[in-house]
Amino acid sequence: MPTYRDILTQTCELLEPYAKGRALEEGTDLLNHVGLDSIQAMEVLLAAEGRFDMSIPLNVLAEVRTVGDLAQQLQHLLERR
Repeated sequence: MPTYRDILTQTCELLEPYAKGRALEEGTDLLNHVGLDSIQAMEVLLAAEGRFDMSIPLNVLAEVRTVGDLAQQLQHLLERR
């Protein structure tokens, strides 16, 4: 089972193509700082599903605002498998 730090690092790697050179940290806002639109958010979820070999329900997005939020949600899903 990956640690939260491992998941956070991998989450940042998944988001890097969308960051446009901005540094990604736990508190980075995905909408205001990264500028993710709904299609890009779906692409990130699909990439995360592949990276972590799991299915991610779409309602997870309602709980996600920052990079850390996304990493936490992924950690919770991994713990429940």
